[in-house]
This record gives sequence, structure tokens and C-alpha cells, in this order.
Amino acid sequence: MAYYPRIKDLREDSDKTQKEVADYLGTAYQYYAVYEKGTSEISFERAIALAKYYNVSLDYIAGLTNDKRGFSYSDLTKEQKDLLRLMEKLSPEEKKKTVSFLKAVIDIIK
Repeated sequence: MAYYPRIKDLREDSDKTQKEVADYLGTAYQYYAVYEKGTSEISFERAIALAKYYNVSLDYIAGLTNDKRGFSYSDLTKEQKDLLRLMEKLSPEEKKKTVSFLKAVIDIIK
């Protein structure tokens, strides 16, 4: 069952009522209330709609991260995208060594 523990907190932080959110989702507030309690499974489509409504990631709603916005490839600079493309060409061992090296360099320059 897909239970999204943060939807109640997001609603309350936004000063919305269950009815307002239910109206946005196109459902009755009684159905929305059981989503918040976790006694009924919210559909993936409605979870996506809530993520858009609150401008947060699905991972945040699902409690998989504490980062509300999540990570998007489109947020990266050209240089960051180029580095990711280069990293993808490396073997798993080469990736591990590269990450260790970059961490050491970052520690030095801080």
C-alpha cells in the first residue's frame, strides 16, 4: 500500500483544509481524509498532483528525502551535465576512485 506520510503536514503548512485539497484532486474530502490517515491508498496520479500542488518532489511526499524540491537534471549547469556524461563512461571502480578523489579535493579547497 502506498502511504504518503507528509501530505497532512504539507496541507497544514499551506493552511489548506482537507476539502480544499480534495477539491483540487477532484475527490470528496472524506476520501482525502483516509489518504492522510493511511487507511486508503492514494493513487500515483493523485500523489503526482499533490507534488505539483505543493511544489515538492514525490520523494519528499513519500518520505524518502528531506529535500522538498528534489534533484532535476534540468537544474544542472552545462559543466555539471558534461561531468555526468564523462562519469557515465567510467567503470564502477573508476567511478568509486573518482568520487574519492573529488571528495579529497573539495576537503582541501574548503
